[in-house]
Amino acid sequence: MDITYQWIRSRRKTIAIQIDREGQVIVRTPYGITKRQVEEFLDEKKDWILQTRQRVEKRKTEQIPISEEVRREGIERAKRIFPERTAYFAKRMGVDYGRITIREQKTRWGSCSSKGNLNFNWKLVLLDPELLDYVVVHELAHRREMNHSAAFWKVVEAELPDYWERRARLKECRI
Repeated sequence: MDITYQWIRSRRKTIAIQIDREGQVIVRTPYGITKRQVEEFLDEKKDWILQTRQRVEKRKTEQIPISEEVRREGIERAKRIFPERTAYFAKRMGVDYGRITIREQKTRWGSCSSKGNLNFNWKLVLLDPELLDYVVVHELAHRREMNHSAAFWKVVEAELPDYWERRARLKECRI
């Protein structure tokens, strides 16, 4: 199979494949890996690559354009909802946080900085409230564990026992 790919070498220890939003294949490797090793790895992962590319293409055709009015109203709604839901869950979880910023990221629903500042994608207000709550809890859990370790997921699970189901549903949503 002939796959066109971008090859990025770095000080990482493993080989990884990423399919970007346009369906391009990106291979990340340690410096010592040869072109032959990369191509053998791509050949091993060809089924996954093809399936993932199909999902990316399907997503591109399913995205619904958002009018400027819907965007404006969504951002205003997000500015009200996120501080309220964040304060609610932070109190329950016994964590603090810095400022809340509403953004329109292309690939993220939320993030938490090392200083405790939280960023949320306003488009979450277009989804089921329980998915919004999952993202809030997920980001607040980073105030205890700044990673995605087993300990981190235990913090999330303590607040949302059904977080796996919510997480799976969120992954199906289009940004």
